[in-house]
Amino acid sequence: MKKINTKYVFVTGGVLSSLGKGIAASSIGALLEASGLKVTIQKFDPYINVDPGTMNPIQHGEVYVTDDGAETDLDLGHYERFISRGMTRKNNSTTGKIYHSVITKERKGDYLGGTVQVIPHITNEIKSEFLALSNDYDVIICEIGGTVGDIESLPFLEALRQFRYDIGKDNVIYIHLTLVPYIKTSDELKTKPTQHSVRKLREIGIQPDILLCRTEKPIPIALKEKISLFCDVKKEAVITARDVGTIYEVPLALNEEGLDGIIIDLLKLKISNKKPDLSRWKNIIKKIKHPTSETTIAIVGKYINLQDSYKSLHEALVHGGIANNSRVLINWVDSEKIGKEGPERFLNSVNGILVPGGFGERGIEGKIKAVTYARENKIPFLGICLGMQCSVIEYSRNVAGLAKANSSEVDPHIKHPVIDLLPDQNGISYKGGTMRLGAWPCQLKKKTLAYAAYKKREISERHRHRYEFNNKFRLQLEETGLTISGVSPDGNLVEIIEIPNHPWFVAVQFHPEFKSTPIIPHPLFKDFIHASLKKSRLEEKELFSMESGSAVDKMEKIILEKL
Repeated sequence: MKKINTKYVFVTGGVLSSLGKGIAASSIGALLEASGLKVTIQKFDPYINVDPGTMNPIQHGEVYVTDDGAETDLDLGHYERFISRGMTRKNNSTTGKIYHSVITKERKGDYLGGTVQVIPHITNEIKSEFLALSNDYDVIICEIGGTVGDIESLPFLEALRQFRYDIGKDNVIYIHLTLVPYIKTSDELKTKPTQHSVRKLREIGIQPDILLCRTEKPIPIALKEKISLFCDVKKEAVITARDVGTIYEVPLALNEEGLDGIIIDLLKLKISNKKPDLSRWKNIIKKIKHPTSETTIAIVGKYINLQDSYKSLHEALVHGGIANNSRVLINWVDSEKIGKEGPERFLNSVNGILVPGGFGERGIEGKIKAVTYARENKIPFLGICLGMQCSVIEYSRNVAGLAKANSSEVDPHIKHPVIDLLPDQNGISYKGGTMRLGAWPCQLKKKTLAYAAYKKREISERHRHRYEFNNKFRLQLEETGLTISGVSPDGNLVEIIEIPNHPWFVAVQFHPEFKSTPIIPHPLFKDFIHASLKKSRLEEKELFSMESGSAVDKMEKIILEKL
């Protein structure tokens, strides 16, 4: 293997899933970047799907989309929110992608008639993915999905075991995220799960250099010494990964434990900043923990039982709050319940309504009713992807006089398909990777809410959809007052709509949440939260006025009684 200058940090997980490998990898990236290093992060998922694009959001969570149109694991969203480098399709690989590549090569005869096996062919393919970005970065962090002990993860673990010998011992370190549970009844932290997890890793041939011990209580020195002894890891490399109030606090917490310094020493990295510049993260935490205001946003969706389905959306609202020094409280509202019971009881106390993306017929009528409620009651509104399509349907039915308007996705035979299949989607039978995906340019109309948010004429946003505004109804809807504030450069695709005579009503076909970070909040979320805060303050003012008026009335009554 050719000599490379890039250093590698491999992050594995043990004991159980959902310990937070993605946040850990992202936080390590943030710390190394704050030390002046050029960093990126890769995710290796053990499932056989080529990508998560065809998976149910309730089962897998959000599908994150990159600028180059890759449908990826949601952890890539965390990576982009924590480090400044954008992700591409090279930043996410799956077992399905690896095997597909190997089988394609075998069919072409690339293996010269040899027997194709997991070792070396699959492991070599995985290692080639490790190297796909190596020329461009000082450090590449590789997160290995799944839990040590899973059958599915074994080829990846074998590949990273081999990789250390391929590129040199000083160029690779292994970080293992594990669990040190707190047993309330005995008031004890228990180290056995960590010991067993490390033992399983060592059976594979991997000795971790650093342990990140996820826990809800501080780990005392004596317990760290015990973990160090049983796991053959230096005491100072046993890091407490304690639960914190917000994920954006994790880099600061790991820095306090000295994690970044240990990584830099182990990899013999030459850094420009002897102390990482964490001022931006400290400022973010200050704004999150000490907001000057508060607002409540309803997310009206159909995957709310698993909120990972809207992970980027949730974070983008937090970012919008940071930009406004505000705490954002989120009410998760099931659109099917609104469809059955109406919107009043679910939405009457919120300051803003957001209708997100999704697919299929289920819950659509509830989303449309939520749009009606926001429009008629002058509640700040943001519609995204399917949320924009529901906004068009609602406006067509209730303002433009097209009472039977709908999307052809819901009813292929509808008389007024105001939302219809994109022309280039006709005849496509394969579901995976065939939607309109990735970043596309959009031109904004001046003197609109969209232009006021972005403050420029041309923007680029990420898409993931098959259906689009039907131009056959464009003139009719515009004549009844609908504002089309953003279109594709050729003018053929409607990307943003607004409704006039409303405090703030914007609906977009793309996914702005994918480009929002805590350091640079997305302009649409920033303005949406700002509008919801204005509504909140107006309501408070009206309530105060009513309460004051009531007090005056009572005083007048007392005086009159005395007279």
